[in-house]
Amino acid sequence: MSAVQGGTPIAAAMLARSPSFKALPPLALYIHIPWCVRKCPYCDFNSHAANGPLPEEHYVDALIADLEAALPLVWGRRIYSIFFGGGTPSLFAPASIDRLLAAVRARMPLAVDAEITLEANPGTFEAQKFHDFRIAGINRLSIGVQSFDDRYLKALGRIHDAAQARAALDIARAQFDNFNLDLMYGLPAQVPADAGADIEAALEYAPAHLSAYHLTLEPNTWFHSHPPVLPDDDVSAEMQQAIEARLARAGYRHYETSAFAKPGRESRHNLNYWTFGDYLGIGAGAHSKLSFPGRILRQVRQRQPRKYMESAAAGSALQEEHEVSTEDIGFEFMMNALRLNQGFAPTLYEERAGYPLAGVLKPLNEAERRGLIARDHQRVMPTALGRRFLNDLLQIFLPESR
Repeated sequence: MSAVQGGTPIAAAMLARSPSFKALPPLALYIHIPWCVRKCPYCDFNSHAANGPLPEEHYVDALIADLEAALPLVWGRRIYSIFFGGGTPSLFAPASIDRLLAAVRARMPLAVDAEITLEANPGTFEAQKFHDFRIAGINRLSIGVQSFDDRYLKALGRIHDAAQARAALDIARAQFDNFNLDLMYGLPAQVPADAGADIEAALEYAPAHLSAYHLTLEPNTWFHSHPPVLPDDDVSAEMQQAIEARLARAGYRHYETSAFAKPGRESRHNLNYWTFGDYLGIGAGAHSKLSFPGRILRQVRQRQPRKYMESAAAGSALQEEHEVSTEDIGFEFMMNALRLNQGFAPTLYEERAGYPLAGVLKPLNEAERRGLIARDHQRVMPTALGRRFLNDLLQIFLPESR
């Protein structure tokens, strides 16, 4: 933001100084494993079809080298959560996951109760394999079911069918008491009754956490260049409202835009993102956000797996690195914290952004005037209107230069 946009003497003063932290934010570790059996047509993540045997041992070597190179930036800081994302991390052998976790524990303090999540897709589930993942230290699964209807799974290009999804959830439930089930709605030609049937099927497994994502056509995907026929906005809104109401009746708290959890089972790793915590990301295309006295640093690793492995072995897997500008910090904080239905405490802004909340007073006033947020001395939170038009809300906090 500019000094004029900030609208206060404090906002003008912000431009002349660096962020100040009484204590550094909590730190999480993200580990990216970029391979899938095949690329889904809606996926815009850094994932690559596994055409042939995976270079699993070589990639684990690269991850450990990457972690070693990053240690000076995070030395002595405790890790509170670890997330294996992808791609499909469950393609890797439990021995590889065990080796990685052992390498992390040997190099950084890990909280005794750390949440350690592994993303997994039906079609890669074997009972013994997931038992071994649990032994290795994984204590939470995130399972990409997307739908229990074969028609929609086929339309989404998924490698599994409904029977495999149910078999995977039976295995997960037998091995893990803490798992997330991913669903999507607004699918090609989907009707509200079918979206509701998916929710009912998911509830049969009583997951601790459930994510319900609206299908969007993201740039650089097959669906974006070959768009399927999707339900219109009114039908999608009907699905969303029905999903929220049904999960509320089932005892799930809708705590983030697409996330629902049983009490106390919110994703700690994702909450760290949404409350502007720090995270070190290793692996192909992984992102980091790290705070230091006087600055906030963002990093991106090399995206292509081969290039990443070569670069990590050579001593640095970084593709780019930059400090977050004073003008961007307010937007970046709000882009995360306003995804939370209960918003954030005003004191959190100063703790995690390193500046007084008064520095974003003008956009806060504008968002409140438009009915997109509600605030008092205890909370700043999106209204129902703000949650529905989240992009419009966030644009209010964009710096004028953007």
